[in-house]
Amino acid sequence: MKSKSLFLLIITFFIHLGAMGQCAMCRASVENNVSNGDASIGAGLNNGILYLVVMPYLMVGIIGFFWYRASKKRKAKLQPR
Repeated sequence: MKSKSLFLLIITFFIHLGAMGQCAMCRASVENNVSNGDASIGAGLNNGILYLVVMPYLMVGIIGFFWYRASKKRKAKLQPR
């Protein structure tokens, strides 16, 4: 059973399907502006996507940091000196 799970995990890493990360309206807007020579909206869209990707990881990291710090304080409080 363990080897089957490992095999499926490895296969998952090697098989990937092409996916479109933008909605049809965003893509059409970017393509239209790029074809007219204005690439600024594409850069703005990329910055927005990066912002949306980073925020959940940042929130989890901050919560994890405070949780670790509280756990460390609690553990130090319980240990006899």
